[in-house]
Amino acid sequence: MAKMVKLTIDGTMVESPEGANLIDAAGLAGIHIPNLCYLKGMPGIGACRLCLVEIEGAKAPMIACNTKVKEGMVVNTKTEKIQETRRFVIDLILSMHPLDCMTCTKAGVCNLQKYAYEFELKESNFTRKKFGYPIDEANPCIKRDPDYCILCGRCVRVCRHQGTNVLDFMGRGVGAKVMTANDKPLQESSCTFCGSCVDACPVNALLEADRWRKGREWEYEKTNSVCLLCGNGCDITVSTKDGRVAKINSGTEGITEKYICAYGRFGFDCIEAETRVTAPMKRVGNELKQTTWDDALHIAAEKLKGAGPDAGFISTAGILNEDALVLKQLAAAVKTKNVDTTVSLYADADSLINESAEPEAADLIILAGLNPSQWKRVLPALDALVRKKVNSGAKLIVINSGDTNISSVATLNVKGDEAKILSEIAQAAISKGTKAPKEMVHALAAVDPSDDAVKAAELFIGAANPLILSAPSLYDASANLAMIKGTAVSVPVESNAKGVVLMGLASSGKSYMEMVKGGIKVLYAIGELPLNKKPQADFLIVQNSHMTELAKQADLVLPSAAFLETSGTMVDYLGRLKCLCKAVEPAGEAMPHREIFIGVAKAAGKAVKEPKDSDIKKALKIKAKAALKPFKKKDGLDINPEEMIESINASVINGSRLLWIKETEKAVAV
Repeated sequence: MAKMVKLTIDGTMVESPEGANLIDAAGLAGIHIPNLCYLKGMPGIGACRLCLVEIEGAKAPMIACNTKVKEGMVVNTKTEKIQETRRFVIDLILSMHPLDCMTCTKAGVCNLQKYAYEFELKESNFTRKKFGYPIDEANPCIKRDPDYCILCGRCVRVCRHQGTNVLDFMGRGVGAKVMTANDKPLQESSCTFCGSCVDACPVNALLEADRWRKGREWEYEKTNSVCLLCGNGCDITVSTKDGRVAKINSGTEGITEKYICAYGRFGFDCIEAETRVTAPMKRVGNELKQTTWDDALHIAAEKLKGAGPDAGFISTAGILNEDALVLKQLAAAVKTKNVDTTVSLYADADSLINESAEPEAADLIILAGLNPSQWKRVLPALDALVRKKVNSGAKLIVINSGDTNISSVATLNVKGDEAKILSEIAQAAISKGTKAPKEMVHALAAVDPSDDAVKAAELFIGAANPLILSAPSLYDASANLAMIKGTAVSVPVESNAKGVVLMGLASSGKSYMEMVKGGIKVLYAIGELPLNKKPQADFLIVQNSHMTELAKQADLVLPSAAFLETSGTMVDYLGRLKCLCKAVEPAGEAMPHREIFIGVAKAAGKAVKEPKDSDIKKALKIKAKAALKPFKKKDGLDINPEEMIESINASVINGSRLLWIKETEKAVAV
């Protein structure tokens, strides 16, 4: 726990953690120190000079964003001199800023506008200067208008902090400008279109490209939810107006802790795509024809009842915990043991039943067999998190048999057989006197660590809170190392992989791959599956929000709600229970997965209940027992994460502006 210091700010006694800056310390007491350039979670740079304060005993005003608190410090934030300086700064900025607040999209949430109001500045007292910079709006995602830029540097810093390094300052003084390398459009740079710069920008210089006349900030209804498009399970804030999604962001203006990628930010267009399934459909001859829910549910029920033990259910791990529990009940009602998810393609259940972790506290991160990438959309938030941690002083060890992009920021790269390397690190730690279970000491007695393994062990021993993030196939070896020190976490590809496993949605009959290959009379496929060819089943039911290639071949199609159209819970890769809240109503006649399952069960004359919160909490109590396992990589789990993520998000990508990003990136690569 951080040591606390006491100081006085504007006559108020404040208790603040040692090492905090004055802006954050004042915030603890509800005192706002004006600022335009400060980003919470990053060191202050004092670019705007708005946060100047007077400190008793100091010869001159100090910059609050990079001045650390001290015991007994007495701070005044609103003296006449300080207020006059701030008024001058705002006045100067306004002289170089378009004064079109009446029509500006950011009006009402613009920090510059806020401070101009506070200091009663209707217009600048200085000679107006207009730059006339060209606007970068050649992409459908982010609009850059340099004329609005106040050179606060927030976008530059957040871009650098998370490792993308697309934006930077060019020029000096009045002629300075934030731009990409050689001032190229965003799509010709290495921009990942994550939009973190949009969240950081305090004015209208960076904005979602399609925001014009889609409503002002105060007109939006905001819903906190979670993205279900990959294994990160990022927190999102959904802004809606008139029942339609206007934008999605991380909901963290002015801070750097949260991140969402292009998929999570710009993929919402897919809920209105032409491929949406808005009503049940059944095959009549060679065509799918629209039918009623009553008809569709009775067809599904009769087919499942007729198949009994020869019926099978396959699902993505992108469904919610509540959906998984109801699906489990439906399978039991049909009297089949054949129910499995895509999790079995890349993870075993044991690897996903582990303790939770808080990466914020980690001073050493070990990536074992993982290759996260913001550019290839492979666990992009993990890539950003690790890079932020490194930039904040944490150490990074990358253990991988292949080349990784993130190795460029690593403290140590160890290339080779990942399981073997983990065993060598453990042995090196033991040889240096680190305590370990006796059985591990005996098992590793003959292991001869490499020089790199010894270096890794030294970093591991020296860390206070090491965190081992591993591919599911390497979890056993990683968990062995965590028995010595730290925490090991298995990182799955899909958003709620841990959730569906904890809910017990794993087959005691045929596996996902076995069902796909045939031997099932009636196959019930749920969600966007990495499957385009119709499996060898007598009857195929597809339950999804979009008309996928698999759905086109189905005998019965049941329209499900998209993740922005339903509520429930999921478990992210760190083991944290998160809540999704419905932001918009389902399209057409679409329904949440579990409501459809309940309807099918009812049509079959079976009672299936909506799960309670207590059912979820009970399932979450399941924990794996720590026990030494072989330092081996598990076979049969080596799917390509990039291909898997793209496959399970095919409808999202093809039905939104993400398709433009994908095609543009391919064109640039060529």
